[in-house]
Amino acid sequence: MGFDVAALRKAVSEHGRVTRVVIAAIRGSSPRETGTAMLVWKDGQSGTIGGGALEFEAAEAARLQAESKTFSTHALGPDLGQCCGGAVTLLSEVYETADLAALDQEIIARSASPAPMPMAVKRILAAARSQGLPPSPQLVDGWMIEPLHQPQLPVWIWGAGHVGRALVNVLAPLPDLQITWADTAAERFPAKIPDGVTAVPAADVALLVPHAPENAAHLVLTYSHALDLALCHALLGHGFAFAGLIGSKTKWARFRSRLAALGHSPDRISRITCPIGDPQLGKHPQMIAVGVAAQLLRLSAKEELRKDRRA
Repeated sequence: MGFDVAALRKAVSEHGRVTRVVIAAIRGSSPRETGTAMLVWKDGQSGTIGGGALEFEAAEAARLQAESKTFSTHALGPDLGQCCGGAVTLLSEVYETADLAALDQEIIARSASPAPMPMAVKRILAAARSQGLPPSPQLVDGWMIEPLHQPQLPVWIWGAGHVGRALVNVLAPLPDLQITWADTAAERFPAKIPDGVTAVPAADVALLVPHAPENAAHLVLTYSHALDLALCHALLGHGFAFAGLIGSKTKWARFRSRLAALGHSPDRISRITCPIGDPQLGKHPQMIAVGVAAQLLRLSAKEELRKDRRA
C-alpha cells in the first residue's frame, strides 16, 4: 500500500479540485489500515477508508475543506454509530493540477505545519533510501510518510475470451497487481480496457513471454489448445512465480505428456497449476475469476512476508 499518484493525477485531470483523505494513524481497532485512502471531489469519490459513517462524514468535510492540509481524529464509537472501539487520525489534502509536481518522488513526506522536518522523519527517509526499502505508511511527529504506490505482483493474462474478461474485471481494482493482457488480435479485446491494464495484441503471443518479468504470475486461457500449449512451453523455458492453465484433468494429462516430449522434466511441468481457481465454486467465468483472485492474493501475501523477513 502506498500513495497512488497515478490515480490522483487521473482524478484531478477529470474533476479538477480533489481532496485525498488518508488514514494517517490508528489507535485500537479500525475498519481499514494506515495508508488507506480515498479521493473526494464535488459530486463523487473513489476508493474507501471504510467505516460507513466515518467515511460519509470525512467525504462531506473534504468537499467543504478550505485548508490545503488538515488532520482530524475520530473516535469509532457511539457518536458515529459504530462499535470498532478505536480511533483514527485522518489527513485530508486538497490537490489541483499545480500541486501534483511536488509528488514526483519515491517517498512522500509532508505536514500541515510550516515547521521544519523533524529529525525522526529525516532518519526514516535516510534509512529507506540507503536500504532501498520503502517505509510503511506512518504518522511521525505530525508528518505523514508514505511510499509511492508500486504494484508488487506482475500478472499476465493470456486470452481475452469470457474467462479472460472476467479475470481482468475482478483483478483490475486490486491495488498490488500490475496487469498485462495479451491476445492474438486487437479486436479480441473489449472496447473499454479497465484502468491500469495494458492490452497487448500479438499474432504469436508466445513470443511475448520473454518480455514478462520472471516474478510474474501467468494465467493461460486462450481460445486455442495449441496456443495454450505453446505458452506453457515458453513459460517453462522462461521462469515465473506462478503459472495457471485453464482446463480439465484430461487436458492437463495430455499437456503433461506433450510438454515432456518437448523436453521438460516432470518436476518442472508440475510447477504449472491446472485447473486454476477453486473447482468447488463452479465453471462460470466469474466463479473462476473469484477463485483465481484468491490464489493470486495468497501469492502476493507470501511475497510481502518474504520481503518483511528480508528487511
